[in-house]
Amino acid sequence: MNAINRPDVLAEVDAVFDAYEQALVTNDVAVLDRLFFDSPNTLRYGTTENLYGYEAIRTFRAARTGKGLARTMTARVVTTYGDSFAVTNIEFRREGDSRIGRQSQTWVRMPDGWRVVSAHVSWMEA
Repeated sequence: MNAINRPDVLAEVDAVFDAYEQALVTNDVAVLDRLFFDSPNTLRYGTTENLYGYEAIRTFRAARTGKGLARTMTARVVTTYGDSFAVTNIEFRREGDSRIGRQSQTWVRMPDGWRVVSAHVSWMEA
């Protein structure tokens, strides 16, 4: 049976998710690109865009302004299943915005490391 939240795997996913979060708020596009799986099957639903495939995600990130990306995480749940599948879910706030942001990601361990294969970001009223 596959273990849920095996400590060693959970530590790996926590670390890679922390690297993703740091890259996101500092607009480190190279790291963000590296952490998404390079595949036409990868997708990202954003707050204003639906991106199908790694190239669409990469193009979006390259064109996006690096302003207003800082956020404060208010809830975080990371769950691993076995040693090669994980989901991350957070709630966050941005200064001056009363809405609650939500982000979910599906991570898979690939031969070259953990990669996001699916992501979704949305807002809800407080």
